[in-house]
Amino acid sequence: MGKCKRYVGLDVHAATIAVAISERRGQARSVGVIENSPAAVKKLLKKLGDRKTLRVCYEAGPTGYGLYWQLTKLGIECDVVAPSMIPKKSGDRVKTDRRDAEKLARSHRAGELTAVWVPDLAHEALRDLVRHREAARSDTSRAKQRLLKFLLRHGKRCESRAWTHPWWRWVQKERFDFVAQDVALEDLIAEVLRQQQRVERLDLAIDKAIDNAPAHMQAIIEALQSMRGIARLTAVTIATEVGTFARFTHPRQFMGYGGVVPSEHSSGSRQRKGAITRTGNAHLRRVLVEAAHHYRHRPWLNNRLKKVHEHQPAEIVEMAWKAQVRLHRRHFALSARGKPAGKTITAVGRELLGFIWAIGSYAEQHAEEHKAA
Repeated sequence: MGKCKRYVGLDVHAATIAVAISERRGQARSVGVIENSPAAVKKLLKKLGDRKTLRVCYEAGPTGYGLYWQLTKLGIECDVVAPSMIPKKSGDRVKTDRRDAEKLARSHRAGELTAVWVPDLAHEALRDLVRHREAARSDTSRAKQRLLKFLLRHGKRCESRAWTHPWWRWVQKERFDFVAQDVALEDLIAEVLRQQQRVERLDLAIDKAIDNAPAHMQAIIEALQSMRGIARLTAVTIATEVGTFARFTHPRQFMGYGGVVPSEHSSGSRQRKGAITRTGNAHLRRVLVEAAHHYRHRPWLNNRLKKVHEHQPAEIVEMAWKAQVRLHRRHFALSARGKPAGKTITAVGRELLGFIWAIGSYAEQHAEEHKAA
């Protein structure tokens, strides 16, 4: 007869880890608080006994996946669970690290926790770079807004459209009556230019990282670019945020991961659906909405798509063209019915995720088969 499994819950913080264990009849007991360091974790595991009987879990959070990688390297099964999916009692008003660890151990034993997908070190490195580029783009937008608002506040206007070459020549020649305002303007201009250079530098770094990425990820990135509205940066964002398409057995699961399925509150004979859930991956949802806007135009192949399709299998090219036709018709039909633009784009984006799943799964599967051969 096998040994009894023991479920360990860890409430992880930057400096400490609260530990609890559930062994028999679902009861959980606190083991104490340890320092959040590899040496302290290793010492704790020795006290807990046979590692083959341990099942460890902790919440996904700002501490990342370092603890997961350490535990799996030691041969211990570990789950990183989604915080939003942890069962909570509505009447429970006491929250401590000890109680949180005990709840994790108890819920893990009962099978009530939802584990998230954990990337490997190389995948996490590429995803960090892509997300950092997204943050740089946001910083650039904020810097541009500060410059425009500064000019607007002082009544400075130009007939040329903002951010064009004539507009840049105009703004760099503008002067104020006071030196202090000139200094402020020069600093705002310098900040915009610095952020733009930062984005360009990160774009080059992403291109080099893609060239050094595993073959299956390169295949997914190239295949996704066969779709309209998905260029290299969007494709690598999708690939890094999804990880592996094999973890989604149906496109509806992938749509739920993107948070674009409607929420629902039904009871008895009453059925009520609301706005989209907005759960799952926000980075994926952002690039999805940007790509969905492209399908308002009639289906056609520009020069970029023609070049990409030359190097893709006929099955992927066919799916990409089918997506153009179907999603354009969907956008046209919803707009003709008077649906708001936001709801129309969301509906188109939801179906777009289904095509992304189909193309990504096909490319990933064939890349693995080619590797095995």
